[in-house]
Amino acid sequence: MKKIGLQLLISIFLFSGSLFGQKNVTISGYIKDIQSGEAAIGATVYIQEVGAGVSANLYGFYSISVPPGEYTLVFSYVGFETVTKKISAQKDVSVGLELKPSEVKLQEVVIEGDKRDQNVTSVEMSVAKMDVKTIKKLPAFFGEPDLIQSALLLPGVTNVGEGATGFNVRGGNVDQNLILLDGAPVYNSSHLFGFFSIFNSDAIQDFKLYKGGIPAEYGGRLSSVMDIHQKEGNSKKFTGTAGISTVATKATIEGPIIKDKWSFVASGRISYLGYMAKLNPETRDNNIYFYDFNAKTNYIIDEKNRIFLSGYYGKDVLTFGEQAFGINWGNGTVTARWNHLFNNKIFSNLSFIYSNYDYNLGSDDENFSFNWNSKIINYNLKYDFTHYANTRNTIKYGVSGLMYDFRPGEVTAGGGTGFNNLKVPHENALEIAAYASNEQKISGRLTLQYGLRYSYFVNYGEATINEYENGSPRDPENPNSINGENEIIGTTEYSNWENIADFDAFEPRISANFMLNEKSSVKGSYNRTRQYIHLVSNTTASIPIDVWKPSGRYVKPSTADQVAVGYFRNFRNNDFEFSVELYYKAFKDLLDYVDGAELILNPQVESELIQGKGSAYGLEFQIKKKAGNTTGWISYTLSRTERQVKGINNDEVYPANYDKPHDISIVLMHDFSEKIDVSGTFNYMTGRPITYPDGRYEIEGYVLPNYSNRNGARMPDFHRLDLALNYRPMRNPEAKIKGQWNLSIYNVYARRNAFSISFRQSQENPYVTEAYRISIIGSVVPAIGYSITF
Repeated sequence: MKKIGLQLLISIFLFSGSLFGQKNVTISGYIKDIQSGEAAIGATVYIQEVGAGVSANLYGFYSISVPPGEYTLVFSYVGFETVTKKISAQKDVSVGLELKPSEVKLQEVVIEGDKRDQNVTSVEMSVAKMDVKTIKKLPAFFGEPDLIQSALLLPGVTNVGEGATGFNVRGGNVDQNLILLDGAPVYNSSHLFGFFSIFNSDAIQDFKLYKGGIPAEYGGRLSSVMDIHQKEGNSKKFTGTAGISTVATKATIEGPIIKDKWSFVASGRISYLGYMAKLNPETRDNNIYFYDFNAKTNYIIDEKNRIFLSGYYGKDVLTFGEQAFGINWGNGTVTARWNHLFNNKIFSNLSFIYSNYDYNLGSDDENFSFNWNSKIINYNLKYDFTHYANTRNTIKYGVSGLMYDFRPGEVTAGGGTGFNNLKVPHENALEIAAYASNEQKISGRLTLQYGLRYSYFVNYGEATINEYENGSPRDPENPNSINGENEIIGTTEYSNWENIADFDAFEPRISANFMLNEKSSVKGSYNRTRQYIHLVSNTTASIPIDVWKPSGRYVKPSTADQVAVGYFRNFRNNDFEFSVELYYKAFKDLLDYVDGAELILNPQVESELIQGKGSAYGLEFQIKKKAGNTTGWISYTLSRTERQVKGINNDEVYPANYDKPHDISIVLMHDFSEKIDVSGTFNYMTGRPITYPDGRYEIEGYVLPNYSNRNGARMPDFHRLDLALNYRPMRNPEAKIKGQWNLSIYNVYARRNAFSISFRQSQENPYVTEAYRISIIGSVVPAIGYSITF
């Protein structure tokens, strides 16, 4: 199988070379926004004479090869004037263009920045997008627009509850989402335990969420890819935004360092929840806040070379009491990228990427002081190529090398703690990958995108590995039993860079689009994904002090196979979009935990881990209105997510923690005028599974609950309504500074959605076990904000 896969990977490269041998000429160039100079991502170039076209990539570059001749090029981009240009292409020609925003006021809200029938004609399926302008219109918690909270309104995307870190996609755990910020992996995307994400909407240019049909260039996670790109910076003039909301203050500035050649953007945000806490006498000794900073610069060396440098740094800080017991966590990323055109058909990206996620827990109490640190560091070098072979074939291929440095935890103890310093050993790993894919238009109706990814992962020393009786940390026949843990019989020392364990796999990917007519299509996809690192957490919602563990001697990598089919149709001149998708996903070697697992600062954490299988399947519906004064969408997801792990739930199948069979989202936006718009969102979800006690036992007069049927019950259903209003005074249309007020009401009818239900011994009757519910948000949350652009 490996030999066949390697031959297929090589054949795609060879096929690419044979296509370049055809005697065609190439039309290529960059498409930009004339006002800012930023790339017009997804702008389309259509050649009338050949009835074919191409979309610009993330950097605004396009290339298309045709026989020599006279051609009419049509450049289009939603919200911009369409430009028609006649050219003579007797040899290779460069045709760059700067598009103007439409002078006619369009009575529409653009939800996707692509051509209007892209959802039908594109080979992509199971892909979710949302324009940043739309995100800013939607109601938001405390009035702070948020990318991930908005993504939860899309079909197939959910989480375990309000205030939960991360999100779940088509039955995947939060660690199965590859979140990329300018190509850098983000390991914790949340501020304040999930109420806000780290992505400042003023600094974001574009994002795309792949739920299935994942292209071959992405790897390392099982369930989804969220690819987020920061703004490049205005290369024409200095502009900016600033705003204040109920929870945070932020500002962004961008402009040219050298006009049309070198630009920058810088954006910062800081919350002041800590100051609000000090107003309450009971919490005045506490401090709670977060901050983040985004920056990016790009320099055009010449027509064939551009360099980009971008970075992000953010932190959450929580301290409690006079003795300053607290926790902080944050992400830092740096991406350096070189775009190079080898010729007008071959576009390349050489990237060096750094990512660091760390957290710290500690106390300055002189009677109980300690400091606890943990982090995961990445270094990634990757080289990606795009070959625009001709009007029918676009080939992508590349290689990458990703180095991991896992530091699970180190505790320095102070006075009064009663314990010694502790350090969980570091772990190191290297993930190497190569991929190749081709998007091929077989005919006017059929388009294929097929590819193959090869990944190799090695866990290496320096390390000391425990040796267990019978060669395994737990009894494979009964891993969850009290006596299932095997004894340590010795250790093995591995020197620096020595191979401890390695794994490799081929990951085939294929998608197809068959056009039924000009308004509808049927699509299908299959992808295999492989995940070599795992989030070690036995809580329902992940928390900042959870750690990541690489596959190794006792932990296998996880694998997922997903197949999906869908029907896509547009109505009324593409003003309405309708889609329905059916998917099935099979998981193998998913990580789980024995009952009562101790995972934090455990040097033998492998003895708490077990692995099993799972499945997820569902049906996703969405209808979207894109044009007119009233826009929005309705989505409904019917799904199930199940797990089966030997030793858990009597070896029977049980629902995953985030299994929610019914999920309905309704989003409506209405423009009353250029000054006023309103929006509302309503979300309903089945309550998530929970394990209720099915018995009890008594120890020395205390009654304790007994749990055996994992996730055998459900919490109450979740539902919530949010509203927002945006008002732009616009006293002087020519004013350089323009303001906007935002009013929002979160949880309009004060629904007390349950985040968790726990069980405890009744204080009034010790022989009775009682349940109590925790609701993170139990009341109406109004908010007001004001922002300016200049």
